[in-house]
Amino acid sequence: MKHSSLVEDRNELRAWLAAIGTLTSAVNAGRGLREVLERVASTARHLLGLDFCGVLLPDAEERNLVIAAWSGLSATYVARVNSDHPVPLEDDAHSGAPSSRAYRSGKPAAVSDISREPGFIWGGVAHDQDYRSMLSVPLVTASGVIGTLNSYRSTVHEFDAEETGRLQLLAEHAAIAITSARLVEDLRRQHQLVTRSEQIHERLLRVAVRSGGMPGIAAALHDLLDTAVLLQDARGDVLAAAGPPAEPPVTGWSTAAPAPGTELVREQDGHVVADVVLFGEVPARLWLPGHPGPLSPLDRRALEHASVVLSLELLRRRTALEVEQNLRGELLAELVGGADPRTDAIRHRASLLGHDLTRAHRALVAKIETTGRGSAALALRHAADEANRLASTITPRPLVSQHQDAIVALWPVQASGPEAGPDAAETLRKTLSAAVGVTSATVAVSGPTDREFAEVYRTARGALAVAARADRTGGVVTLDGLGVAGLLLQLGDPGPLRGYADRTLGPLIRHDEQHGTALVATLRAHLTHRLDRQATAQALLVHPNTISQRLRRIEALTGLDLRDPTAAVEARSALTVLDVAHGLS
Repeated sequence: MKHSSLVEDRNELRAWLAAIGTLTSAVNAGRGLREVLERVASTARHLLGLDFCGVLLPDAEERNLVIAAWSGLSATYVARVNSDHPVPLEDDAHSGAPSSRAYRSGKPAAVSDISREPGFIWGGVAHDQDYRSMLSVPLVTASGVIGTLNSYRSTVHEFDAEETGRLQLLAEHAAIAITSARLVEDLRRQHQLVTRSEQIHERLLRVAVRSGGMPGIAAALHDLLDTAVLLQDARGDVLAAAGPPAEPPVTGWSTAAPAPGTELVREQDGHVVADVVLFGEVPARLWLPGHPGPLSPLDRRALEHASVVLSLELLRRRTALEVEQNLRGELLAELVGGADPRTDAIRHRASLLGHDLTRAHRALVAKIETTGRGSAALALRHAADEANRLASTITPRPLVSQHQDAIVALWPVQASGPEAGPDAAETLRKTLSAAVGVTSATVAVSGPTDREFAEVYRTARGALAVAARADRTGGVVTLDGLGVAGLLLQLGDPGPLRGYADRTLGPLIRHDEQHGTALVATLRAHLTHRLDRQATAQALLVHPNTISQRLRRIEALTGLDLRDPTAAVEARSALTVLDVAHGLS
């Protein structure tokens, strides 16, 4: 008898070792979690001689336990339990179903006869499955309970300590196997995610490299996500779209760097959005206007990769535009510097950039006022960008560039386009005034020419200078609007003008330079205020006696009697000629 008992113990040990080895092998072979769970259930059933066995795991919200794998149970029973009567996870460890008590307490829970168990709502399906008693033991890991291993018997049965201990022992190994299988599955999913993510990145990058541009990237993203895709710039303009038509979610935003902690891909205004970041700014955004529900990890990766590729595409486009604009700036500088627009080389270069120099053009010269809260140079660059955006809508295209401290445009007299028309100067002024960092703009416009671009540029720039001296800013300055000064500006040669002004005002100018006085400014203010000394003093914020002293000094230096109307007209004319001469310089 003793020998027979040893043989039985040895056989049982071998069976246990073989069962545990089977679980370990399944994990080591990289079997999926579902297969490992099924092996746990079948191993427990056959090793312990159970009628039925099931592995229960919490659902995603951890509100119920559901049967994840089983042995001996019918698929109908499992489906009915999981759909109609999942095991609720109670808040405490002393109430609820045996599985809930085992899960919450970390200790076995048994029912010897379910017909006598108060509140046992699974009696109907249990009767269909034909079991009367059950034992639930927790699947315990170092991080806590991950589920339960349930054994079922078709008869009323008292589970003793030895039987419970054996199921617990198997549950310990099963918990290790399940945890390992989950880890393997997580690693597999991560590997698949990385692999698929790399494929998505390569596809998007390939589209960009093959000059698919932003529309190509949007189309590729639409194919990957099967939803509408919209790409906007910070002004709210649509750069590209793919899929069902959709209205832009927003009208624009600040390009400033995102706030710390802002996710690249997120939900905003009821839509999925991905920022396209370039040099710390957000010049563009991807929107998924009709995307249903939350993003999958792969969809999120696809948007992240699209954001990176679009950043590269924006950089490429911005670099190309900068190169193109530099070429326009060089051409404009040559033309306003006196280059002959009729030469083949100049015309060819202009044609490549979309300009037709055989047509008559006007010169438009604009000065901007900035907010003072940032770089004036940056505001001027933004203004030049907006002016070129406007020019791109007009045919033939005006030649626009930043030149020195102004925005200069050679504007075709006859042009077509949504923003073309007789009020080109006013259109340009409004466009510049709306640029980032600009408070107002003043635009001077010359007469037409088909060849003397340098001359009309000097005329327009002179008109701008004359208007500034007369404090006429924030509007459009025309030669006709300047009266006599406008006529004088069209003479072109500042030499005779400067000579006339010097004969009358030379002594005042030199006195101001040598003594730091303001006699020329005082004379200008006095004439502007119709020779009223009180009004002049108020405008210059000085005492009327000071004005009287300055006027006597002016009359002594110039030999003019300002009370004489003829002398007053001569002084006013000299100031106008002086302004024109400075403007043409």
